[in-house]
Amino acid sequence: MKQIFEKLRGRSASDSRPDGSESTFFQTAFQGHATEGEITIPWDVRAVEIDARRFSSDRGAQLLRGLWTRDPHMRSLDAAQMDRLVHYFDYASVPSEREVMRQDEYGSFLVVLLEGSMAVDRLQPWGERLRLSEARPGEVLGEMSLLDGGRRFSDCVTLSECRLAVLGAEDLDEMMGQQPQLAASFVALLARKLSLRLRAMGERLTDRR
Repeated sequence: MKQIFEKLRGRSASDSRPDGSESTFFQTAFQGHATEGEITIPWDVRAVEIDARRFSSDRGAQLLRGLWTRDPHMRSLDAAQMDRLVHYFDYASVPSEREVMRQDEYGSFLVVLLEGSMAVDRLQPWGERLRLSEARPGEVLGEMSLLDGGRRFSDCVTLSECRLAVLGAEDLDEMMGQQPQLAASFVALLARKLSLRLRAMGERLTDRR
């Protein structure tokens, strides 16, 4: 995480090219997995597996903007920043009972749940499947792997038909190239939300002992 902020801090709007093509910071986080015999799952591959279908980007952006303007953390972005941010996402509808993310895989995308609900489960070493939470609209899933290039912590499965906003590593790199200040603010907010969620999860796991 420290490397991410150092990378963003060292950038300025003046040193980026219009197409953002010089930035591959997040994409390269996954390149070493191929040499280790591991496969990284990008969104376009997972979308085919789970029968995801694109829907109107205007409608998706409207849903995402509406949810995040009510989020106590994300609403710190002003209206102009939010308008720019939502256009870096893809928008997809996913049927129920589809595994959007799988525990221990490498996945180079995050999702924001726009409509519907999703189960967040973790298979424990002793074989118990633990329900960590049920995600609701506005929640971000998969950001840990996107930020650090590591394995997925849990399974994320749709409990109903869901609409998702999807941001891949290449999209985040594009944002870094075109809008470095926006990318820095967005990554900082993701890190804060992730930290709070992990703390809450740790408390729940402690209570189960």
